[in-house]
Amino acid sequence: MEADRTLIRPMTAADCDRVAEIRVGGWRSAYRGLMPQSYLDAMDPAADAGRRRARFARSADAGAVDLLAESAGVVVGWSCHGPYRDGERRTPDAELYALYVDPARYGAGAGRALPAESVRRCAAAGHARMFLWVLKGNVRARRFYERAGFAADGAEEPFEVDGVRVPEVRYARAL
Repeated sequence: MEADRTLIRPMTAADCDRVAEIRVGGWRSAYRGLMPQSYLDAMDPAADAGRRRARFARSADAGAVDLLAESAGVVVGWSCHGPYRDGERRTPDAELYALYVDPARYGAGAGRALPAESVRRCAAAGHARMFLWVLKGNVRARRFYERAGFAADGAEEPFEVDGVRVPEVRYARAL
């Protein structure tokens, strides 16, 4: 697919339904074979939208920044970044909490534009590093983040979905 012009803009509460569609579609696409299919099939965009609205109302207070990628007036991707979370403690580093693109739009540029804008904003805010967590078995995502300048730093965390372990690895990038 040829890359098209992608606009990055702040998310608004009115975007929560579309973000939920993108997030659920992203999970179903990216995590197929990595998580129980029954869990992915049970994901409900309407319920996720409700959680998005509640989280969005609190996110600015926690320092989280939600960004959208728009192409031809259609929201095609979503990302969120903010302070790095070390358990309950926030550190001076930054973290890319989430990045999802409409699976029909993979390869069109939104996936590259969103983290690039997060990196730019976090560097401008004075953060020295940015971290992210990715499923250990998600080879496609790991290659994507490596091309974006991130590298696995050796940290791993257990993650469990419906009783199935799907470990995550941490990636880091100097800003």
